[in-house]
Amino acid sequence: MDYDKKELIREALKARTFAYAPYSQFLVGAALLAKDASVSSGCNIENAAYGPTNCAERTAFFQAISKGKREFRAIAIVGGKNNEMEDTFPCGVCRQVMQEFCDPEEFEIIVAKSEEEFQVFTLAALLPHGFTLKKE
Repeated sequence: MDYDKKELIREALKARTFAYAPYSQFLVGAALLAKDASVSSGCNIENAAYGPTNCAERTAFFQAISKGKREFRAIAIVGGKNNEMEDTFPCGVCRQVMQEFCDPEEFEIIVAKSEEEFQVFTLAALLPHGFTLKKE
């Protein structure tokens, strides 16, 4: 299934506008494309206790999963302070959440500064030895 990477990046940029990051001022947005072509978005949500903080990627995944989605194609991630965008890679916890629901060889992670400046990686490239459910 082919998809419009720039459109997914636009959705991530929109999601970023809702980020709650009073401590780091690092605003992150993510847009998750399910295999049925639906898109779920998420932003980072910080907390003074830090542990309850949630990343944009997991927010998008949890939103999609709570609506019954279980198969995913790609995620676009954007982030930075103010309007100074920078390459924003998913943390290890987010990568492991992706591993739970995605084929590591097929799932694409788009790390973008803009619709024109982005890189695409497979989950396998970013998490080469993720934990998986042993299937027999």
